[in-house]
Amino acid sequence: MEKLEKDFILKRLVVVEGIAFIGVIVLIWLDEVIDIPYLLLGAERTPINWRESLFESLFVLPICLMIIHYTKALFRRLKYLEGFLPICASCKKIRDSKGSWQQMEEYITDRSEAQFSHGICPECAKKLYPEVFGESDRPDGRDKPLSRNKEA
Repeated sequence: MEKLEKDFILKRLVVVEGIAFIGVIVLIWLDEVIDIPYLLLGAERTPINWRESLFESLFVLPICLMIIHYTKALFRRLKYLEGFLPICASCKKIRDSKGSWQQMEEYITDRSEAQFSHGICPECAKKLYPEVFGESDRPDGRDKPLSRNKEA
């Protein structure tokens, strides 16, 4: 995703959040002016209390600003991996936009928050270490554990 597209999405997101909070503030003031509980629920009429609406609006405003601030901060931390990745069929290196080849782990780590932990799957372990991972004589069908001792 290009930087301009990310900036556009961020701006749209902030505008939508801003509109939502403006809607909340308008609803606070509408409730004070037209007495929504009286109109919709048949409650007793309440007198207009401008101080209460001002207090509620001033209470909502910092929450709005804080949420917009954190939305921007979180959105800037996002890293994207998308589209087609040209990958070597043999060594699994990935070609970047500059044409150089990188190890898959390095490429993904540079472009995301992913971290890698390496291991060997059972199929590869049997291919790489046939003397350790031979057919099991155990009745449960499980393979022998990986061990440096040949006696194990």
